[in-house]
Amino acid sequence: MRIRSYAAALLTGACLALPLALPLQASAAASHPTPVVAVAPQYDTTHVYVAVEDVDKFAASFLATFGGQSTKQVVATVTPTASSTTSQLLQTPVGTVSLFGFKTPIPYPFGAERTGYLVTDMDVATKAAVAAGADVLVEPFPDPIGRDTVIQWPGGVNMQLYWHTTTPNYTAFETVPENRAYVSAHKVTEFVKDFLAFSHGKVVSDDAKAPGVEIGRPNDTYRRVRIESAFGKMTVLVTDGHLPWPYGREMTGYEVKNLDETLAKAKAAGVTVVVEPYTADHRKAVVVQFPGGYIAEIHSAAS
Repeated sequence: MRIRSYAAALLTGACLALPLALPLQASAAASHPTPVVAVAPQYDTTHVYVAVEDVDKFAASFLATFGGQSTKQVVATVTPTASSTTSQLLQTPVGTVSLFGFKTPIPYPFGAERTGYLVTDMDVATKAAVAAGADVLVEPFPDPIGRDTVIQWPGGVNMQLYWHTTTPNYTAFETVPENRAYVSAHKVTEFVKDFLAFSHGKVVSDDAKAPGVEIGRPNDTYRRVRIESAFGKMTVLVTDGHLPWPYGREMTGYEVKNLDETLAKAKAAGVTVVVEPYTADHRKAVVVQFPGGYIAEIHSAAS
């Protein structure tokens, strides 16, 4: 399943990334001042949409793999136009999922937003995102427990911002998951600059020749940027889009203490390994698919 592009076959070991135009280590917040609206990583979720008949199977397998618990499943309208979905939070020590099983067709552009980030004030956060360079795909709207908006960053990275009427109180993660965003070399500088301005985060590493095995191309290299902020961790994978399946489909990377033990639990719960374990960048990683189709990366520190 190691599929390579024709160009890559001609250029063994070719680097996928364009040369760095400017260093990204400095936060862009200084040139684009915005208010701080992030809360903490445990309030940020991966949005997972599965067929309604797969909701319970997915929830059971996810919790069996990572531990934790689910909130009570409800049926609600979570979009600004008419729709109906089951909705629940799967809260684990290594990451939280907002799980949806739509009983109706899913209104556009919902289903393409990768994450939900809790903010301190919806109107302030929306204005801050726009000031930092984001587009607003869905203007703020009320939901049963607060307000939401959907924004898009340069490079086509969609995310939801949300605010609760009653302030939530969630336990901090044991390990903070990473939001894995695939962005082209044409847009990465703009994306990183804008997201740093909004999140008040920092670049913790920028590797122009990261090992291509991380994206299913072991004979190549690519650029990888890691960001940390009060929203949590983000890994930006800069590629030419010539990606073998399932790369680009995994929205989140979950860090666990022992990958072998977690993988054993996952397999027992009906999870399929779609990329066998490999070691790179001081971590041992695997890519899996849960019942219902959700694909995720799981990793632990390499010994």
